[in-house]
Amino acid sequence: MLPSAFVTGLLDAISRAQAHLLSVQRADGHWVGELEADVTLTAECLLLGHLIDRVNREKEAKAVRYLRRRQLLDGGFNLFEAGPTNLSATIKAYFAMKLAGVPVDDPAMVAARERVRELGGPVKANVFTKILLALFGEYDWNGVPSMPAEVMLLPRPFFLFNIYEVSYWSRTVIVPLLVIMDRKPVKWLPPTLGLDELWPEPREKTSLRFPRVPEPFSWRKLFWKNFFIAVDDGLKIWEQFSPRPLRKRAIEAARLWLEERLAVPGGLGGIYPAMANSILAMRLLGYPDDHPLVLGQIKEIEALGVETADELHYQPCPSPVWDTSLALNALIESGLPADDPPLVRSGEWLIGRQVLVPGDWQVKRPHVKPGGWAFQYRNDFYPDLDDTAMVLMGLEKLRGLDPDATQAAKELGLGWFLGMQGEDGGWASFDADNNRLYLNNIPFADHGALLDPSTEDLTGRGLELLGTLGYRKDFEPAQRAIQFLRHTQRHDGPWEGRWGVNYIYGTWSVLRGLAAIGEDLRHEYVQRAVRWLERRQNKDGGWGETCESYDDVAFAGVGESTPSQTAWALLALLAAGRTSGRTVERGVEYLLRTQRADGSWEDPLWNGTGFPRVFYLKYHLYAQFFPLWALGIYRRVQA
Repeated sequence: MLPSAFVTGLLDAISRAQAHLLSVQRADGHWVGELEADVTLTAECLLLGHLIDRVNREKEAKAVRYLRRRQLLDGGFNLFEAGPTNLSATIKAYFAMKLAGVPVDDPAMVAARERVRELGGPVKANVFTKILLALFGEYDWNGVPSMPAEVMLLPRPFFLFNIYEVSYWSRTVIVPLLVIMDRKPVKWLPPTLGLDELWPEPREKTSLRFPRVPEPFSWRKLFWKNFFIAVDDGLKIWEQFSPRPLRKRAIEAARLWLEERLAVPGGLGGIYPAMANSILAMRLLGYPDDHPLVLGQIKEIEALGVETADELHYQPCPSPVWDTSLALNALIESGLPADDPPLVRSGEWLIGRQVLVPGDWQVKRPHVKPGGWAFQYRNDFYPDLDDTAMVLMGLEKLRGLDPDATQAAKELGLGWFLGMQGEDGGWASFDADNNRLYLNNIPFADHGALLDPSTEDLTGRGLELLGTLGYRKDFEPAQRAIQFLRHTQRHDGPWEGRWGVNYIYGTWSVLRGLAAIGEDLRHEYVQRAVRWLERRQNKDGGWGETCESYDDVAFAGVGESTPSQTAWALLALLAAGRTSGRTVERGVEYLLRTQRADGSWEDPLWNGTGFPRVFYLKYHLYAQFFPLWALGIYRRVQA
């Protein structure tokens, strides 16, 4: 029996958290919080303005103030809060500040320049940084991996590489890049704005060859890496000396592909890098700057800006469908009536966002009907499984919606979700069977995130969806998903989180799914995950994990406590049957202690993942959704 004072404090915390979350709901029923990324997006936006001759000096000054604030004490810039300096991020920030007029003898520039040189200079940067530098003549195009336009014409499934064997985010970035890399344009800068000072050795004496030894080392990776480097060498010779009879046809195919996808609202792929590349590609193809397809992308990028009186930075994309579905689930699970008018409005808004037209996913699943939801306001070609699952769970819990419209939306959504299950039994994010992992070894894919294979967190979400809709573990798709999860579990208990940081996130998703589908929670593999979570609790009662766990598994479940990660751990433990005991009580006490007076919480560190090891995110509303959700479940199981 819980002490009455504790119960009173718990109920008060839930009530205040609900009120705060409802206070930030938009008038039409949806929620959207800031999706914060590292400084590279802001730097890239400034550099794009110079590439397309759309420089706004007032906004540039605000962005420079933001970049200065984000600079580390060692002079560099990082990819996530409290993370180490990243070379590519530092190069981009330095370049953007220089073009914005910051003098090279400014202390911030001196410190950044010294850090870049210590880390090896531009030749050690990632591929996308090298491409950006090449667009300004600051890196030799010959040092960039080849990606001939004829890639557009490679049929599937017989070729090692084609645009539908890579992830949606890679595809939307690559197709406009095919045009850019075919033309190899250069926006020449005055000598005073060049980057010669960033090279530890003169660039003409520096080898631009790709490293042949993979990190971390494995013989399999060594084979594929050197195989694709040899292919790249061959492609460069072929591009230079071959007549290339299909080149014109390939460029036309890229143009038509882009036109079709640029004609819908939301920007290409709904993400900044694809939009920026598409602007450059369309201009190279002869489209004027005032063409609707070009202006549309520019306006979408401008809408990504987060501007205050003093600063400006840019998001990679908005997250309204994801935020709304999470808010809906958190509020219902914390005890708000399922027919409460604000929740009904959010459900109506979500039903109106269902994607009912085919997209790229249909290449692999031609007989599956549309019915998913996208992450952004509009991204019709690229709905995703995570949003679809979370929306469907919210709609299943809601009351007060039009029953016919709701049932139709749920049937289409579930049909699409089931149709997208992979052959391995898992679910990916945007595609099915996008799992040719050897392609991550091509020189172009040095970020290691070219593909969209099935993941543990998405598969756990799929099981939770099926369980919420009344299916049990004897359902054939559920059986296959459970087998996938048993195969991918780490030996010490946790599951990796592809889209949230990291093993705490993945383990939360999987344990919620296993409990919802009716798996026997006494199984050793389930209890192993529970014991792992219990061992990772911090002395303050919370849980935390740094993004560094993607680089080094020794950091799995290790890090400063945050409200979101503490809530994920609690939700996982509660789902697995740990409804009492000091571990859970201390976690709840941490959330009660860290709640602010207005009912909110704040995550001081990054909590989301774009691409492991290279791109991380901070969802500003996560700290409002998940602690409320966890406290609500805890109150319910104690009743």
